[in-house]
Amino acid sequence: MNHWIIAPVILPAMLAPLIGFVMRHDISLARAASVTGTIFLAAISVGLLILATSGETHVYKLGDWEAPYGIVLVLDRLSALMVFLTSLLALIVLIHAIATGWDNRGRHFHALFQFQLMGICGAFLTGDVFNLFVFFEVLLIASYGLMIHSGGKARLQAGLQYVVINLAGSTLFLFALGTLYATTGTLNIAHLAVRLAEIPVEDAALVRVATMLLMIVFAVKAALFPVQFWLPGTYANAPAPVAALFAIMTKVGAYAILRVHTLAFGPEIAATEGVAGSWLFPAAIVTIAIGAVGVLGARRLMPLIAFSVVGSMGTLMIAISAFTPEATTAALYYLVHSTFAAAALFLIADLVVTRREVDGLAAMPVTQQNGLFAALFFAAAIGMAGMPPLSGFLGKLFVLDVMRDPAELPWAWTAILAGSLFTIVGFARAGSVLFWKSTATPAAVLAGDEVAAPMPPAARPMELAPSMAALALLVLLSLLAGPAAGYLERTSAQLFDRAGYVGAVLGTDLEG
Repeated sequence: MNHWIIAPVILPAMLAPLIGFVMRHDISLARAASVTGTIFLAAISVGLLILATSGETHVYKLGDWEAPYGIVLVLDRLSALMVFLTSLLALIVLIHAIATGWDNRGRHFHALFQFQLMGICGAFLTGDVFNLFVFFEVLLIASYGLMIHSGGKARLQAGLQYVVINLAGSTLFLFALGTLYATTGTLNIAHLAVRLAEIPVEDAALVRVATMLLMIVFAVKAALFPVQFWLPGTYANAPAPVAALFAIMTKVGAYAILRVHTLAFGPEIAATEGVAGSWLFPAAIVTIAIGAVGVLGARRLMPLIAFSVVGSMGTLMIAISAFTPEATTAALYYLVHSTFAAAALFLIADLVVTRREVDGLAAMPVTQQNGLFAALFFAAAIGMAGMPPLSGFLGKLFVLDVMRDPAELPWAWTAILAGSLFTIVGFARAGSVLFWKSTATPAAVLAGDEVAAPMPPAARPMELAPSMAALALLVLLSLLAGPAAGYLERTSAQLFDRAGYVGAVLGTDLEG
């Protein structure tokens, strides 16, 4: 076994309590440990990504217990890609949090940050749906602590709503797991694929119920209609670096749908055929509409970005709902793009809002570096809206290209194109108010009736670097679209190779 596979889980799990108990009163020491650990995590994720490029599915057996009786972690192209994406985003967000001083507004930021990374990486690597539930709970606890970091009434209210919704989802998750175990006797994903293939359709009523419950749970995590309402309030009220990290949180739900509903409840499983995809596509259409209308009607900057994330998840889910290798390739490309686009918007918004003191979309006195902030904002907005030349345009083009089913094509194309138009208008309106109308000096100051307030300080290079890095990744993803699409095609092919996955985990084939 390759012990590096468990390192993305073990490293933050060991570092978090060390920071929380030993370094919480020394912010410099906590920062050094957190940054060092996150850099090591990024380096490990690069190594795992290289290891996975061979196309082999690597299995790590905890305690050397054979699956399905023991706990296993599974590394393939998809899980390696998601861990790499997480570590890269985490490093960008952590540098921003330190540079802007967000991490110093509470003692436990860095400990919770590492616990969050542990939960995310564990969810991507686990080969067992019960341990997926465990890592979801780690995510919930850590993300709630990060959500209310630095306090405030609005933040606490949004955090309470977030916890209640996710606890309800956790309850449904337990019901689904209990039903699955009662009917199949296993919760290992590979073993589920074998057992479910053996169940006749006429005896699969409970399995279909469990399948639907799991889809609802994953839809909660992915902020998919009709359980998307927690996201705008949560992301809009969270500290900006936390909201940027949460850009990967909704992708955990999308990943879970891809992994579980492709392998265990895949299209070749007669007992669950059609259950997952029957409402996923229409829910994705409505999710795009909600996000687009929210962007168009937002009166504050942070909710506007939050609703754009809702819309982007709808676009992602349209591609996932097809459950084909070609559509999954498009979905993965758009997943990578939308993660960094959302993170860039939240980080840029933080730089703007901290110099305006409020995030309302209203004209205010101009701030220093107004032109620079305007350029960064419009670049990130172009990426999120899906306009050329950034990767968002290619991502949406990929999604549109794979949605060719006559029954779905008009709905998918109309929703994505109209949603993009609404998003463009919403961001253009917000940008013009923030950076164009705000360039005028207030009339009262011109008349000499009051003294102009001192300008807020200019953003330092270390404050600008993380958002610029996120934008640079969008440019890189666009320039390297061909090689990236090639890797993602191989990733999708491996994901849909159920026999290969089962053989690697159980040491047998689907018939064995």
